[in-house]
Amino acid sequence: MPGYENELAQIVADLNRAAQASREAAPHPSGTLDELLAQAARRNASDVLLIAGAPAALRINGLLSPTAGIPLSAEDTRSMLLPLLTPAQGQDLQKNKSSDLCFTRAGIGRFRANIHYQRGSLAASLRLLPEKIPTLESLHLPATLRRFAEARQGLILVTGPTGCGKSSTLAALLDLINTARHDHIVTIEDPVEYVHTNRNSIVEQIEVGHDTQDFASSVRSILRQTPDVILVGEMRDQETIATVLTIAETGHLVLSALHTNDTSQAVSRILDSFPLGNQPQIRQQLSLALLAIVAQQLVPGAEGGKRYPAVEIMAATSGVRSLIRKGEDHQLYSAIGTGRAAGMTTMEQSLAEMVRSGRITQETALAHCFRPEDFKRYIQQ
Repeated sequence: MPGYENELAQIVADLNRAAQASREAAPHPSGTLDELLAQAARRNASDVLLIAGAPAALRINGLLSPTAGIPLSAEDTRSMLLPLLTPAQGQDLQKNKSSDLCFTRAGIGRFRANIHYQRGSLAASLRLLPEKIPTLESLHLPATLRRFAEARQGLILVTGPTGCGKSSTLAALLDLINTARHDHIVTIEDPVEYVHTNRNSIVEQIEVGHDTQDFASSVRSILRQTPDVILVGEMRDQETIATVLTIAETGHLVLSALHTNDTSQAVSRILDSFPLGNQPQIRQQLSLALLAIVAQQLVPGAEGGKRYPAVEIMAATSGVRSLIRKGEDHQLYSAIGTGRAAGMTTMEQSLAEMVRSGRITQETALAHCFRPEDFKRYIQQ
């Protein structure tokens, strides 16, 4: 396709020129972008949105706030975003129309970026990454999650929509392991978000596209590195899911993430990744390998200016394993609701508890619950 090849060649040429300019200029080649990133850091924003036709916007406490600048042009977004890409990432962007990466700005911080196309122009969502690894306490997560990090084998899944804090929760759990145990920890991420230093454990962090060619092949070969604990950034395809289940069955602790709203949906998402004929085997594997599923969402606080995680926890008790194995997924919610002694809680129970503690309002809880009638019953208890 001559047109595609010409466009790709132009992108690579632009990237090479941008890289040359950055070497010849001051340490911050994209001055306008750096000013926006510095402003975002000062205002404690979680994200920066760059879209042609609108002013740059900051997400603060979950709400978008446009900056005082004029609307960005397509050339503005192009000139800000292209210098962030290596030539290889530029080719990936042209091929897939989207590219994920992390970058650092001295004196400002570290950022995760998704650069993509919209209406024919470049756009991006930039996420500010905390410098320090968060703790369960700083994230306002229940202390019951700590015991999952003490396990020696099994699969811990953290699920939820984009931007709900899954990566932060996984990082906090991994840091507990890193601090308390003398283990070999290996992470496979696309891209690496939180940088873990060696504590009592040794941590290797493999970045897809930089340290390895693709996700699936890296997961397949990970056991050759003799890890004790493995973090797979996301279970994104059938091959990765199958390999993760096998690894979790064979004496390793595996942590990973999925995009589902609640814990039972996570079970369905895993099964639906496989042909119908393979699902009984996957049910058996999942029932044996699973340690816990944690579903979370961020909810605006009652005082404003802060968000708190509402968390659904499903622990793999013998009863839960049996329901998964038998295909009785519709009963999982009831098992969670009656499993408080095992550390389980439904999303509605979590929201009701947050209302009673004064963290969120009842109106906010109702807007974020999946089963309003159950929530109303819990709030009256």
